[in-house]
Amino acid sequence: MSPQRAAPLATFDAPFGNGSGGDDALVLVGLTVAYRTRGRERDVLTDVSLRIRRGETYGLVGESGCGKSTVALAALRYLARNGRVKAGRIAIAGQDVLALDQERLRTLRANAVSMVYQDPASALNPSLTIARQLSEAFEAAGASADEALAQVPKMLERVRIAEPARVMTSYPHQLSGGMQQRVVIAMALASRPALLILDEPTTGLDATVEAEVLALIAQLRAEFGMAVLLISHDLGVIGQMCDRVGVLYAGRLIEEGATRDVFARARHPYTVGLLRCLPARGRSKAIGPLDTIPGELPAPGTLLRGCIYAPRCRLADARCREQAPPPHRMEAPHGERMARCHYHERAIDLPLAEPAQADVQAARATDSAAEPAADPAVVLRAIDVSRTFGRGARAVRALNGVSIELRAGETLGLVGESGSGKTTLAKLLLGLYAPNAGGRVELDGEPLPARVGRRSAKQLEALRLVFQHPDASLNRALPVRRLIARALARTSPSRTNEPTRLEALLDAVRVPARYLTARAHQLSGGLKQRVAIAQAFAGEPRVVVCDEPTSALDVSVQAAILNLLARLQRERGVSYLFISHDLDVVRYLADRVMVLYAGQVVETGPADALFGGPCHPYTETLLAAQTLRASDKTGARASNAGCIFSAHCPRRIGAICDEQAPPFAEAGSGHRIRCHIPVVELRTLQTAANTSRTNV
Repeated sequence: MSPQRAAPLATFDAPFGNGSGGDDALVLVGLTVAYRTRGRERDVLTDVSLRIRRGETYGLVGESGCGKSTVALAALRYLARNGRVKAGRIAIAGQDVLALDQERLRTLRANAVSMVYQDPASALNPSLTIARQLSEAFEAAGASADEALAQVPKMLERVRIAEPARVMTSYPHQLSGGMQQRVVIAMALASRPALLILDEPTTGLDATVEAEVLALIAQLRAEFGMAVLLISHDLGVIGQMCDRVGVLYAGRLIEEGATRDVFARARHPYTVGLLRCLPARGRSKAIGPLDTIPGELPAPGTLLRGCIYAPRCRLADARCREQAPPPHRMEAPHGERMARCHYHERAIDLPLAEPAQADVQAARATDSAAEPAADPAVVLRAIDVSRTFGRGARAVRALNGVSIELRAGETLGLVGESGSGKTTLAKLLLGLYAPNAGGRVELDGEPLPARVGRRSAKQLEALRLVFQHPDASLNRALPVRRLIARALARTSPSRTNEPTRLEALLDAVRVPARYLTARAHQLSGGLKQRVAIAQAFAGEPRVVVCDEPTSALDVSVQAAILNLLARLQRERGVSYLFISHDLDVVRYLADRVMVLYAGQVVETGPADALFGGPCHPYTETLLAAQTLRASDKTGARASNAGCIFSAHCPRRIGAICDEQAPPFAEAGSGHRIRCHIPVVELRTLQTAANTSRTNV
């Protein structure tokens, strides 16, 4: 983060015109936006004022539905046809956006502001090469066709693409997610904009690619001197990247200030709640559940007499329900701050949520009642499974000799970059892929048919799946009642008392009965994921495979889902294979962790041992969020007599890494590391590196 002092808060009557705008890249004053639905207008933004100066990165946070993306769309006048700016003013680089005609607005969009969306694939034309699409961006900024094409390789190099010539001739589907995002950023920078808007630019990216994209944005911001509006639900990204932060709740800016000040001592209960939802480092489910924010966002257009957050606030009293709080302003170490709370001085002392305290008591009661027992039985075992796609010269081995054991009631975390084989392994266990000859999968010690179509009803009921995006598993045409009833009937058609079982299942996943008649598109992201989890638990499974179940969720919803998974495991003894690129989430939920790289297991062991070190150099790279070039990953799958990670290893010790496959070394307590470097030496090297980073 830049050390500069925070800008004054936007309570000014800023001059608008057609000049350069001085130091201001974006100014919003009293912005109110409404959408017309079902014959009436509903406010989605109310009296939002903020200022972003050139060279500054401003973060905008809040739950889904708070209005973050609407701020960006309103600034660019990209609102849908049923949306309009009811009040307020918008200026980009000094130009009054609302006063521009269509021609001048197009010129502004082409030259002064650019936007990078959450899904880079949706911003790229699948039928055009990267060279053509990027050259079009330069042409839109005023370059001739020849000049634009000449600029393409230079811009690709600036966004750290190692082989620009190859990428220029590629189509979007031939690039990884990280490469696609870098191409989109290159297109956005073609006009050298005064303002770059990033809407969830790292959602779905693994830790190393995310770190590379963020480092790239920081470098380019300094190089171009542009301002950045970063919209994200990832508070860690905001803390790392942003000079200042604004917190939106139900369309209102409720807190603003220098990021260091806000994160160190939040002054609004909602901000405190968001920060407490994060699974802190060293925190595990054994310590207790994560704090959550009770209740839900009010519906758009809801009019309340007092504070909009009062129905969910643990500090709210009669004053909060009767009087809307004004924007309280205060000085802070890094600039002026604002918080819309009557009790902003007490916000940091907010008590824990009652549901979390209840779960703590339940967990302690379960632990105290449990008797010490021998190691739980192995429920699911995979032995030397491999999977090859394609034939001949085009064959790619996605998995290579992977073995796992999953015991009753435990969570095995599966981590690694995109393309490392995590989802392939999950599909193989579920019978969606068959392993190569020689590998096998066992359930309770009995062979499991390789193909799902050959598995018995009991075997199908034993293994269930929770998808990353619940929309992929929910039929949009059916209400919640029917969705879960079908899952119950499919997994156990002979059982009776379906209404009773359905009610019990909804209660277990905390889905209120009023949503029984709702359809998927009427539910929030968190409720959709709860319904998907209910479907997975309908047949009382032995193993649930969770494939990135929280990556697209806000931190408040993520905390509730993690608490739910931990509680269901405690109550039902189910085992989880938990796939995630969020290492803090894995650290919280997993008992053991397995690290995959290019289809091979490089490390496995208890979560506390693996995260506490020593660890494999690749795991060290993930933990430090160091970057591996996506363009080199395909080559890593080629036949290699040595260590699969040798080409990228920051601790490579010589030819032995290229010529000899390392054996697994025991690090104690079931912790195994596949590396030529002795465990004791790894511990010494990594301790020194961690100390150096801490001192910096």
